[in-house]
Amino acid sequence: MEEKRTPWIYRLIYRLVWLFSPKYRIEGAEHLPEGPCVIAGNHCQMYGPIAGEMYTPGKHAVWCVGEMMHREEVADYAYRDFWSRKPRAVRPFFRLMSHLIVPLAVLIFNNAHTIPVYHDSRVLTTFRVTVEQLRAGSRIVIFPECYTEHNNVVHDFQDKFVDVARLYYRKTGEKLAFVPMYLAPRLKTIYYGKPIFFQPDAPLAEERRRICDELMDAITDTAVSLPEHTVIPYPNIPRKQYPKNIPLEVCSDEKTAL
Repeated sequence: MEEKRTPWIYRLIYRLVWLFSPKYRIEGAEHLPEGPCVIAGNHCQMYGPIAGEMYTPGKHAVWCVGEMMHREEVADYAYRDFWSRKPRAVRPFFRLMSHLIVPLAVLIFNNAHTIPVYHDSRVLTTFRVTVEQLRAGSRIVIFPECYTEHNNVVHDFQDKFVDVARLYYRKTGEKLAFVPMYLAPRLKTIYYGKPIFFQPDAPLAEERRRICDELMDAITDTAVSLPEHTVIPYPNIPRKQYPKNIPLEVCSDEKTAL
């Protein structure tokens, strides 16, 4: 079957993004299984999806918010998720922006290596396509953070993505690996950690929690082990509020000492 040819304008945008976005080196690539896996990382606002698309080794697909792929849904989603927390005085500008980006969003997200993610009845499509991609040998990259703060490095992970592993096991009899990824744009490095394997005999609710906790712990441990740097958080907040990677208790101790 002939592969779909991407539009020239998308290829131009891809080159421009490559030119002007951070250039990352990769550490821990030896932790990536040779076969399919799920790579779960910190979102870093726009940096995560861009890095996932451009730097994930081998055949891969990135989970993408489904609303950003449908012309009639882009504006409302973009404003609500990206800009609704901006100061009230500038919100009309960003409301306008949410409409202006519609053609660009539809072009980009429908031509990149993406899988649409839905939170309604269409979620069945998300899981079906994901399992198909895994069975074809792809690495699936996801950024499952939500707005609930977990610590100074990551926000809490939404846990339903773990269900993919149960479906994959039913189809193949293989235990799916989840690989933690810490993206550090300020250090221009992507760090992969040791894989965490789904246990099909354990209750699903317990596996969801265990895998999410171990992924968040691994990402946090990697971040705090590195030289001090600014962490780009999931929410689109003012830059002066960006946290550092040093543990919160260290920050508290330093403030107390002062």
